[in-house]
Amino acid sequence: MARNSFASSVVYAVEGIRYAFATQINMRIHGVAAIVVITAAALLHVSGLRWLFLLLAITLVMVAEMLNTAIEAAVDLTSPDLHPLAKAAKDTAAGAVLLAAVFAIIVGIIVFYRPVLDWLV
Repeated sequence: MARNSFASSVVYAVEGIRYAFATQINMRIHGVAAIVVITAAALLHVSGLRWLFLLLAITLVMVAEMLNTAIEAAVDLTSPDLHPLAKAAKDTAAGAVLLAAVFAIIVGIIVFYRPVLDWLV
């Protein structure tokens, strides 16, 4: 078995990211939301530690969405017919994305609450 170089691994990883954005509408929605959040954080001069929490939340959602995409693809490959376990795998992966997104919304509320109030007043 030939070993892949680090560069090859990076190329494959980037292909996976491209695939997720090209095939998953929710990935594109999360991407647009991330751009909006990052822009708002820059305009509102969010502090360093708050940036960290925002970036972690954004990354968590993107990673969850990509894992969901990978699980869906693997399940579709191995179980093209409807099966309760295939449904359970897909639903559980989708649930992980939902939890990550809710967490990101909570982080966003906490991070932006004070800066938005200061901007409004």
